[in-house]
Amino acid sequence: MIRIFKYLPDVDAFVVTDEYRVIADSLGLTEWHPAVWIGRLFILDNDLGEHWFDNWDEREKRGLSEEYFVINPTRFKDGRDGPCHSDEFRQRFWTDVLTSLELSLDLLFDEARQSNEQMREFRQKYGGPDDVGFDVIADLEERIARLRVRFGKRE
Repeated sequence: MIRIFKYLPDVDAFVVTDEYRVIADSLGLTEWHPAVWIGRLFILDNDLGEHWFDNWDEREKRGLSEEYFVINPTRFKDGRDGPCHSDEFRQRFWTDVLTSLELSLDLLFDEARQSNEQMREFRQKYGGPDDVGFDVIADLEERIARLRVRFGKRE
């Protein structure tokens, strides 16, 4: 299992672990940051989830760079039938969840395959330059094999 975030209690923020960053960058899972796709799943598998750490004002108040992720508990409520908990409780809950979040290599590899296939289909349909930051990874299976050797002994 691969831990995704490291919690930094002194600044009450998270950073992506070095281990996960290597994997995400190698597999093409990094968009604006390496956990965008995870946020989409947390927010009911919705594209709005890519913004789960859009809290630039909180980072700025703390003097933190874009590498730091700060939980804004208000972003984790939608108000349709609640909220059922206070902001303080949601803050504690999401801190615990993200501190303990681990994902399997197989899940990460499957996400990379799906993302790569979606990009391949997009490029076939619409074309476009390869410099938009979301390229098809031709050697994805070779990268997966190397990562499995490097990180797989822990699983």
